[in-house]
Amino acid sequence: MTITPKNTPNALINPSFGHAPLSDWGLIFVEGVDAASFLQNQLTNSVLGLKRLKPGEIAEGPAAVRLVGYCSPKGRLLASAWLALIPQSEQGEDRFALFISKDIAASTAKRLSMFVLRSKVKVSDVSDAWHISGFYGSQADAANATDSLALRMPDVLYQDQSITRVLIATPNASEYSVDGAALMQWNLLEVLSAIPRIVLATQEQFVPQMINFESVAGVDFKKGCYPGQEIVARSQYRGVIKRRLQIAGFNVDPSSSISYAPGVELFHSDDASQPAGMVVLSAIDPQEPDSIKLQIECKLEALEHGEIQLGSVDGPVLKMSLLPYQLIEI
Repeated sequence: MTITPKNTPNALINPSFGHAPLSDWGLIFVEGVDAASFLQNQLTNSVLGLKRLKPGEIAEGPAAVRLVGYCSPKGRLLASAWLALIPQSEQGEDRFALFISKDIAASTAKRLSMFVLRSKVKVSDVSDAWHISGFYGSQADAANATDSLALRMPDVLYQDQSITRVLIATPNASEYSVDGAALMQWNLLEVLSAIPRIVLATQEQFVPQMINFESVAGVDFKKGCYPGQEIVARSQYRGVIKRRLQIAGFNVDPSSSISYAPGVELFHSDDASQPAGMVVLSAIDPQEPDSIKLQIECKLEALEHGEIQLGSVDGPVLKMSLLPYQLIEI
């Protein structure tokens, strides 16, 4: 599959094909002869055996792309990222590219750097030097840019179509057309994928299983230790997972000032005293601008009766949708 960094006029109005600049995404490089072993000891997923790619080549499938988490010692997610191994040259040292939320890229790179010690590893937040964008479509039909880095995320079912998604990083010197509708559609697809992404507002809020991270192949329970590993494993095997990520939605009055951003708390109609969950990601449906789609983390018992409301017990009532995958239960 190949991609192009420019939209065609038809793509700008087509909800199933487009190219969007992603200003809220960043990029971290972890490179050096010890990079693989270093990351293996830091992340929730295994990085060993990843296929080495050339710049301009798209990383596809679990052999080349992995979803990873970075936890605190308490097992709470500090970050999530999409990872690929893309050296600067065919014979060059390993260089891992982590596509990550831009608002946590600098702090994540700084924290990783603290644990390099004597390893031959360099960790760099290059978010300001690289432009991140997202391609989505049922077909990908154009030419590679040899200096680009790209990885394919899992497809999303939308309006009975399987929509391809590709994250692309290119030097900032490249020019891109800006299209708000395409960005809205990309964000909607990300929410509907039910694959979470940690942002600044949700750092350290979730053990991986609370947002289905293990069910979307973001945790390898067979790999060695990493920060928080004991707590993550205990949550899985002792059957104490009492919160999960769900897909929800509500209709909003265009004149309303209600917030539905990541980090906004949720409340159950029978209990105004404490939150029942939190917004993980949110997006406007560009085909129905008054329709808001959400990824939420929620207590399972709160779904058994009553209603889940946004922001307060007086907030909008959320309507739940089915997840696009099966949860892994022990």
